[in-house]
Amino acid sequence: MTSYPDHFELVLPALQSKCSEFHYFQYDTFTEEDLWDFCIKKKWRKKDISNMHLYEMINDIMDMTASDFLAYHQVEALKKARWNDDSTLENIEHLLRPSPKKP
Repeated sequence: MTSYPDHFELVLPALQSKCSEFHYFQYDTFTEEDLWDFCIKKKWRKKDISNMHLYEMINDIMDMTASDFLAYHQVEALKKARWNDDSTLENIEHLLRPSPKKP
């Protein structure tokens, strides 16, 4: 379920357009809901969404780049990473282990 469903329905054509643009550039995993969540959580986090004008929302959606979207999701994934998980600790140890000396 999306936040602000009335606003979501209003800007859905812009979200679909942006989503198809990203799919054209082979970013196939993006959905309209993902783009909407990105706008709410990142672009508009300091704004009162219920008082935003439609043209502001459309402008922000159309100005969105795939790199902005990917960078945001990478940061969110790192925030949610389980650093105390055994497999994660093994991966970290492997990365930090010095490489064997060559003869």
